[in-house]
Amino acid sequence: MMMMVMVVVEMVIVLVIVVIVVVVMVVMMVLEMVMMMVVNVMVVAMMLLMEFLVVVMMVKVIVVTVVVMVVTLVVIVATVVVMVVV
Repeated sequence: MMMMVMVVVEMVIVLVIVVIVVVVMVVMMVLEMVMMMVVNVMVVAMMLLMEFLVVVMMVKVIVVTVVVMVVTLVVIVATVVVMVVV
């Protein structure tokens, strides 16, 4: 009887150890996948942010050029008008 109990206890211990190892491995794999996903998301977010910043910079440049052109046109028109009037 004692031998049977010992064998059962040993089997249970081995089973528990195996289950713990499997659980740890699964958790590690899940964590790794989550980390990879987070890293991917962060990389994509960074790339999107960079593209957004580039677009914003281009828009700023375009706006500045347009404003400068409009200002120069207004100045030229104003000088012409002043000269004609004078």
